[in-house]
Amino acid sequence: MRLAFRFRVIPFVVTVALVVLGVMLGNWQTRRAEEKLGIAAKLLERGKAEPVVFGRDGGVDGHVRVDGVHPTSIEYRRVRVTGEWVSGWPLFLDNRPLNGRAGFILAMPFKIADSDRHVLVLRGWLPRDASDYAHLPDYQTPNRTVTIEGVATLSAGHVMQLGGAGELKPGMRVQNLDVDSVAKASGLALAPFFVQQSGQGEGLVRDWPAPSTGVDKHRGYAFQWYALAAMAALFFVITGFRSGRKQAV
Repeated sequence: MRLAFRFRVIPFVVTVALVVLGVMLGNWQTRRAEEKLGIAAKLLERGKAEPVVFGRDGGVDGHVRVDGVHPTSIEYRRVRVTGEWVSGWPLFLDNRPLNGRAGFILAMPFKIADSDRHVLVLRGWLPRDASDYAHLPDYQTPNRTVTIEGVATLSAGHVMQLGGAGELKPGMRVQNLDVDSVAKASGLALAPFFVQQSGQGEGLVRDWPAPSTGVDKHRGYAFQWYALAAMAALFFVITGFRSGRKQAV
């Protein structure tokens, strides 16, 4: 029996569009996976590096000027900062559960010793009072010069924003937080990054999750898009031969 293929313009155009879309989106997801692999490698490399030191025990003396540090060059680096807490400007990042418990992440400016610069520190997690939503949890803040350690990050994490954020004020609960907004509201000169404080103490939990690379997710999406392109092409060929056979009969 002779094989016959019936070519139809509209199905062909639709098929080409689906194939192009599937390949483009598959390539995009593949690039995203490669980018995430790069982030994972950067995390590993920078995690092994010596801490970047700000404050007295740095200086040409081991001193590093925070205003001379580019944000992307310090992201994921361990840092050590000497200075004092600006205890009058606490902010509470709301809707930050930990191990199934509702809670907050406490953010607070930290003045770098021998400098007019500050860094915004994510001090740790605090539980919410289940019996009193308005009650803010207790925590301790040293009122002396201290040295803290942590990891530099460009984001405090993001949750769905319900309504407008409003003007920032000390002690405020917020859904999301960025350095520029805090600098503008407080009048403090802040470094363009956060520090996730490490270690235990002061009534805070500092069990920070590792940044998720999501490589497998992107690879899975890429496979799905490539599969869509292949199925569209295969469907066009099969239906073309079926239509041609019927037409021949």
